[in-house]
Amino acid sequence: MVIFSTGGFDANARDLQGRLGLGYNAQFANQREANGNVPAIAAKYAVTKDLAVEGVLGVATTKPGNSVIAMKLFKTLFFENNLNFYGMLAGGLVTASATSGIDLQGGFGTEFFIPGLESVGFSFEVGGELTNLSGSMVFRTMGASFLDAGMRFYF
Repeated sequence: MVIFSTGGFDANARDLQGRLGLGYNAQFANQREANGNVPAIAAKYAVTKDLAVEGVLGVATTKPGNSVIAMKLFKTLFFENNLNFYGMLAGGLVTASATSGIDLQGGFGTEFFIPGLESVGFSFEVGGELTNLSGSMVFRTMGASFLDAGMRFYF
């Protein structure tokens, strides 16, 4: 499907509608606040061509424990060949070093695909985060490389 045309250049969107991506996510506050942090397992499902949801679940049974359960919402804003630029909102319950709290995030990111690896997506994101995991409400800017924002294999 052609999204736009500029002087003979046609860009086709990376259409993930109806596909499930399994991978990981390591961008929530408990990853930075805790010793022995653990990345979370993530499952992303593209409900439509431009809307997707992701469930995030991570746990470490160490003493003290570390866990995250979260949801993310993605809205694709711009499509390119092998890349989708999106806005995202996320919220979750996090635990680190015997402290529990919430983590709310918002921002923008991209998911890119290397030609030849059509089912593997790599993400990076920027934005802001509001969390009370440290005991008081803290706002901070956020930047997550594909090592944190996640990689997924799409079925």
